[in-house]
Amino acid sequence: MSRIGKLLITLPKEVEFCNINNKVSIKGPKGELTKILPRTIEVVKLDSDVLSVTRLSEDRITRELHGLFRSLLYNMVIGVTSGFTKTLDMKGVGYKANVDKDTLVLNVGYSHPIRIIAPDGIQFKVETNTIIRVIGIDKENVGLVAQKIRAIRPPEPYKGKGIIYRGEIIQRKAGKSSK
Repeated sequence: MSRIGKLLITLPKEVEFCNINNKVSIKGPKGELTKILPRTIEVVKLDSDVLSVTRLSEDRITRELHGLFRSLLYNMVIGVTSGFTKTLDMKGVGYKANVDKDTLVLNVGYSHPIRIIAPDGIQFKVETNTIIRVIGIDKENVGLVAQKIRAIRPPEPYKGKGIIYRGEIIQRKAGKSSK
């Protein structure tokens, strides 16, 4: 049995769980998330605050999906209670960001500002013109939006300029050497 899949999920008091025809809905103080599970994966509510993810068959694909869907449900519970945040740092001369309503405006060395409209459930916060926070309840969407922002100006290895994740280490390369 999957090591991750057999772990139980504890629901906080303020979280409501609903499972109708393998469409799982988790509702909490920050919002509501839904996910459709495959027919071979079953979620059972053991007590009033404990969920168990089990598989109905032992074929290879079901065994692969067992741990995955347990992790997805666990991330949904965390998302509706506390939410997720990705922090991006901008390094470079003249690089700055600001938020205009629900649009993130980036000046990162191009001839024009880059505008990114926040998708549903995502919020942008800018601190000190060079720190961007992507906030939301869906871990997958937060990561995707942060990756799209980073892809606008990925860090380069010679000077270290670009948009990087907080805590990311950029491997620096030596420049050209003259003879």
